[in-house]
Amino acid sequence: MWRGLWTLAAQAARGPRRLCTRRSSGAPAPGSGATIFALSSGQGRCGIAVIRTSGPASGHALRILTAPRDLPLARHASLRLLSDPRSGEPLDRALVLWFPGPQSFTGEDCVEFHVHGGPAVVSGVLQALGSVPGLRPAEAGEFTRRAFANGKLNLTEVEGLADLIHAETEAQRRQALRQLDGELGHLCRGWAETLTKALAHVEAYIDFGEDDNLEEGVLEQADIEVRALQVALGAHLRDARRGQRLRSGVHVVVTGPPNAGKSSLVNLLSRKPVSIVSPEPGTTRDVLETPVDLAGFPVLLSDTAGLREGVGPVEQEGVRRARERLEQADLILAMLDASDLASPSSCNFLATVVASVGAQSPSDSSQRLLLVLNKSDLLSPEGPGPGPDLPPHLLLSCLTGEGLDGLLEALRKELAAVCGDPSTDPPLLTRARHQHHLQGCLDALGHYKQSKDLALAAEALRVARGHLTRLTGGGGTEEILDIIFQDFCVGK
Repeated sequence: MWRGLWTLAAQAARGPRRLCTRRSSGAPAPGSGATIFALSSGQGRCGIAVIRTSGPASGHALRILTAPRDLPLARHASLRLLSDPRSGEPLDRALVLWFPGPQSFTGEDCVEFHVHGGPAVVSGVLQALGSVPGLRPAEAGEFTRRAFANGKLNLTEVEGLADLIHAETEAQRRQALRQLDGELGHLCRGWAETLTKALAHVEAYIDFGEDDNLEEGVLEQADIEVRALQVALGAHLRDARRGQRLRSGVHVVVTGPPNAGKSSLVNLLSRKPVSIVSPEPGTTRDVLETPVDLAGFPVLLSDTAGLREGVGPVEQEGVRRARERLEQADLILAMLDASDLASPSSCNFLATVVASVGAQSPSDSSQRLLLVLNKSDLLSPEGPGPGPDLPPHLLLSCLTGEGLDGLLEALRKELAAVCGDPSTDPPLLTRARHQHHLQGCLDALGHYKQSKDLALAAEALRVARGHLTRLTGGGGTEEILDIIFQDFCVGK
């Protein structure tokens, strides 16, 4: 249905165009003079659908589709009758908003039509807009790309907007909103200004140092500023990929001996029957993954085969995959049967998995671990019976739910440590591109410190400043911009 609507709109615009969720390389560049239009709200039947335009012919399109023909007050909703400009047939009674540039999202003249969300209404309005000379259907992400081209958003803010659209948890929403508000961009611009000042000092010394016309300590001041910037960049690069984990999800692996209740815990945390639960050991033989929102953080939860030796080849392959996934985990939920702590399988698991992760210091470990003793409902009031010395642990009964609140609170603290606090922490690096440019900047500053020649030192500062400029979108290549904007839907 909706694919057909876009086909009709494209035909009405008198030009065959490829409309999909990826921006084609042949799309007209922003500012090319074309006025674009698209359905900006979600596809499907709804109470209200929002259709927007951007470009110099937006005002003309509004006049030609509405009665009366005059433009409404800027940024004020106005109730208008929409009619087909070719036949004069009424299409809908809608709210329209007029946003003259540059005070608009894209920086161009923009119009929003808030129409009733039935497919026939949306189809009629899209076809009517397609029949207006100078209008064409928008490509994916083209509205946001025009906002970037017109200086309304920098590249990190564009990425924040994309993350906000795709945010599924509270933590993702908070982080994306901070990036959209420009916090990372402001930080990078401040660093770039520091480098500009240092570069000016170095070049001034190169040009005028022999004339004794400069104040003393010019180079020393540049060195101080560069050292301070190196410290700041190093701190951000040592964030252990917290921003990327927050954006894509924390890998949480549930592991333990057979029949410890791993699958029951996965079902409990995901609030749906992800894994088959059976009293027979070895029921889970492959890695089962499910995305989960835990305490507002995005998590990819993995159920794995019970760790043991001496079983058949199929289960052994499951054990091998479980150990492989264990090495990739950001957070390990180590499960043991609280009523069977003295068994060889429990003792071996404590010695090989729990002890090895616990022996790593928090500063150099990329993994964290929570030890959970399940089946607490089978224990006597005195607690776990005789067994090995246990590290800090949580008691839980997947059967009754007792201890679940304590586990969720412990998970919240661990996930906050892994992802950081998006409300209060410094701006996080949510993409590999951010880390690449900051690392490139730091490497260039290292070359500056090692340079014996002032001309080479100045060039190193220029390279470092270039990385910061490209991080926020200055000097970016078309290929990089295409990759970023292709994540947007048509109409955004």
